[in-house]
Parts: sequence; C-alpha cells; structure tokens
Amino acid sequence: MAESGDYPLYSCRNCRNPLAFDSDLLSKAYKARSGQAYMFSHVMNIVLGQKEDRKMLTGMYTVAAIFCRNCGHELGWKYERAFDPSQRIKEGNFIVEKLKVVKEY
Repeated sequence: MAESGDYPLYSCRNCRNPLAFDSDLLSKAYKARSGQAYMFSHVMNIVLGQKEDRKMLTGMYTVAAIFCRNCGHELGWKYERAFDPSQRIKEGNFIVEKLKVVKEY
C-alpha cells in the first residue's frame, strides 16, 4: 500500500488497488470513451497491453492499454508515441478514465 504521507491517491474502482499518487497528476482535461480522464506521469500496479496505432482527437498515436494488475480491469492507456511532433509531450504518460478510479484520502 502507499507509504505514509503519499495521500491522496487514486485506486482501481473495482478492487481498490492503488494506482497513482495525486502528486503524479498532470491534467484533468482529457476525454476517454467513458467521459473525463486524467493524465498521470506515473502509475503503479498496472499491466500494459499490446501496442497499437490509434487515431484520437489530437492526432495519431501508438498507445498501449493499461489494466489493473490485481483484477485485470481496463483503466485507460499509455502514450507510447505521438506521430505529430507537437504532441510528443504526451509520450510516456498515462491516461486513466475517471469512472474507473476512486480518489482515496
């Protein structure tokens, strides 16, 4: 579990597995299939899926789905590569769908 002082954190809504610290939250201004999503610089306790090229609102990306390591619930994706140089700031970051996590204090 999280070390003392590392709260608040975001956990899997399905099994409460800790996924990300609030200090790693970069933006709440993202959209996913289920609605609002968060961008994190780091997440933990996840498994990466296969890489695939995906057309999104801001261009073409290579992404990998991310799944909860504990229950296998799909949570969002990791930006592996941005085809547009102006979007490369997203590379290596993670998008987690808001409806799939809970914020714990």
